[in-house]
Amino acid sequence: MSAEHIAGFASVDGGELLDHDLVQALLPRCTFPAPGNALRCGWSGGPDSTALVVMALAAGLEVDAVHVEHGLRPGNDDRARLDEMSDRLGCQVHTVIVQVGVGSNLEARARNARLGVLGPNAATGHTADDRAEGVVLAMLRGAGPWGLAGMIRGVGKPLLDLRRAETVELCAALGLRTVDDPTNAAPKHLRNRVRREVLPLLGELNERDPVPQLVRLADHQRELANLLDEQSAGVDPTDGGGLIAVERPVAVAAIRRWWRIETGEIHPPDHRALARILEVADPRGPARADVANGWRVARTAGRLRLERDPGRLP
Repeated sequence: MSAEHIAGFASVDGGELLDHDLVQALLPRCTFPAPGNALRCGWSGGPDSTALVVMALAAGLEVDAVHVEHGLRPGNDDRARLDEMSDRLGCQVHTVIVQVGVGSNLEARARNARLGVLGPNAATGHTADDRAEGVVLAMLRGAGPWGLAGMIRGVGKPLLDLRRAETVELCAALGLRTVDDPTNAAPKHLRNRVRREVLPLLGELNERDPVPQLVRLADHQRELANLLDEQSAGVDPTDGGGLIAVERPVAVAAIRRWWRIETGEIHPPDHRALARILEVADPRGPARADVANGWRVARTAGRLRLERDPGRLP
């Protein structure tokens, strides 16, 4: 973090905006906490995150709106637009400038920098359309039920039952000049091609909007993932014999839980790494194997452990 800019509290017509009929119509479909609670909101200035801030204010929350500026688009007027909107809404917005680390996958590095500022409990403006796109991307990765389930409804994703078209309509109805990020249309990003090419093609082939069906698929997979997590609660993932004795999906759920606790990492290892852990769990298999991100699994007297491999640190 290298700089911070704070817009003031001056309110022009914030109360009237928050009482708008469309705001009140959409609010019951959101999953905000009870009025009076504080909520940090990621505010990029686009329609989705702007709708998030509007709806959070309308829900009676103490909104801490944070805009993370990556410095990747020289000359953009995001701050001016955010100041203008924050003045009209009567809220506060902090703009935090971050330096995006070097390396491959610029999109992922920018996302990690943003999450580092917002923290794990911040709310974002993801919609049902984002969740549907995530389902398609998870299918392309060959993900299991946890990956296909994708985002979870709740305080962190309060707009997941709204559509992107509704957030755009809301901002237009309120006369809010939102920020247009050109990277959202760049074809080099797979998600953008899923959004602009794959989903429209699916809609054309199926002769219906594919988003509700993909969201329903995600909900079914969430139920399955929750069931597997419950069934794995009594499985000791460090007991190699016990791990290979249960059904593979249950064993995978136990390994995922163990991985998060032992490594502190949010994302579990991929299917190949999970397979290597199960191979080491089998007494007929190898005694150790590399897993992911500089971690390896080892077996001694039937017990498994995760350990750092000094020669393979990320």
